[in-house]
Amino acid sequence: MNLVFAGTPEFAAHALAALIFAGHEIVLVMTQPDRPAGRGLQVHASAVKALAVRHRIPVIQPMGLRLGGRYDADARAARDRLTSTTHDAMIVAAYGLILPESVLTIPSLGCINIHASLLPRWRGAAPIQRAIESGDTTTGVTIMQMDAGLDTGPLLLERAIAIDPSDTAATLTTRLASLGGDAIVQALPLLQAGRLPPRPQHAADDESEVTYAAKLSKSEATLDFTLGSRRLVDRMRAFDPWPGCTAELESTTSRGGCLFKMWHAEIVPPRVLTTLIASAAATPRPGQILALVDDATADQALAGGSAVVIATGDGAIAVTELQKPGGKRLPARHFARELRDAGALCFATGRGTPSA
Repeated sequence: MNLVFAGTPEFAAHALAALIFAGHEIVLVMTQPDRPAGRGLQVHASAVKALAVRHRIPVIQPMGLRLGGRYDADARAARDRLTSTTHDAMIVAAYGLILPESVLTIPSLGCINIHASLLPRWRGAAPIQRAIESGDTTTGVTIMQMDAGLDTGPLLLERAIAIDPSDTAATLTTRLASLGGDAIVQALPLLQAGRLPPRPQHAADDESEVTYAAKLSKSEATLDFTLGSRRLVDRMRAFDPWPGCTAELESTTSRGGCLFKMWHAEIVPPRVLTTLIASAAATPRPGQILALVDDATADQALAGGSAVVIATGDGAIAVTELQKPGGKRLPARHFARELRDAGALCFATGRGTPSA
C-alpha cells in the first residue's frame, strides 16, 4: 500500500520501521518540527524523522494543521502536499498534533491510528503512564479509524498484553511499540480487503468504560506520602523516565531541604513493617524515614539491597534508587551516609493531586 505516516517519538518510529520492513511504500512522513532537547538544548530531529531520512523518505514538519489557525500557512502547505501525494491511508502514531477534518478526509481509506491502550480506556495523551499509575494489570494497542474526536473513532483491531509489576513507562512503551508495529502490519491488508469492519468503542448510551489519560505535568511530580504504598510505587513507575517523582528532605541540621528524585521503590511487607514500627520511638507519620538499609544488612523481604524505608499513608515503601539535582540515578546506599549526617528525619509530604 502507498502510505503517509504521521508520528514523532520512538513509539512511532517502531511502527514506521515495521511498515517499511513489511514492504509498504511510505510516500511521505509528517512529524513534529525539530526542537531543542537535553542539557545543552541542542536542536534534535524526532526519532521518526531520523528514520525517514535514513530511508530517503520525504518529510514535512508543519507547526500546525488547522486551517485558519495560528499556523494557517503551514496548514495550507501541508494540506496541499497531502492532496498532491497519492496514498491509500495515513497511519498515525503519537504524532502530537490533532488532525482536522480537512486532513482526515484526504486518504481513500482514511486515517488509521495506533493507540497505546485498549480503547475506550485511556483516551488521550498519556495512556501508558496513566495505566501504570492507576494500577492496571492489562493494557494493549488499538488500531482505530480516526474521526474528529479525541480517540473516539471506531475500533478495527486490538491486541492486549499484561502489565508486569516491574514495568515502568519506559519498558512498557517499548513493548507496546513493538506490539503496535505488528498490529498495524497485520491490520492493513485486512482493511484493504474489506475484512476489518469498524465497530464502535461502546454502546451509544453507555460511556461507563471511557477514561481519559491527561498529559503528564511536572506539577504532578511531588510525592504525597499520605497516599497508600501501592499508589506511590505505581506513580514512580508511571513517571519513569519523565517527569520523575520528587520529595524534599527535611533536616534537623540544615536550613533548607534537599530535593531528591525517587525512581524505584517496593512495598514493605507487613512482617518487616511491624518490626520497624515497634522499634520507632513514636507512631511514624507519612514521609518519616523508618530505616536506612545498606547492602550488608538488607532484609531479603525488602529489596535484597540498599534502601531508604519511608512511612506512607498505609504502611511503608523501600526506595532503592534515588537522584540528586545534577547527579545520576544511584542505588540508595550512595545516600545513606548523607542522610545520617544531615540528621534527616522525614521527607516533606507533598499534596500532588492524583490523576486517577
